[in-house]
Amino acid sequence: MLQAFWGELQKRQAFEKVAITYSGCLGPCEQGSNVLVYPEGVLYRGVTPADVDEIFTSHLEGGTPVARLLAPATVW
Repeated sequence: MLQAFWGELQKRQAFEKVAITYSGCLGPCEQGSNVLVYPEGVLYRGVTPADVDEIFTSHLEGGTPVARLLAPATVW
């Protein structure tokens, strides 16, 4: 998963806007890969490499979180 984000970062040359940091488990690890976006504090769960392009385009570049991947408030 991390490689997919790094690859997308390089493809888009978004080094001035996006920083990618590895982390251990953020909580709901049994539900798949988690991605936490700051400064908003948005937690995505069950993220796959196929979702990376959409997260970049919609959220990181466009400012709109990807609703279908959002962790519910009870998790986060």
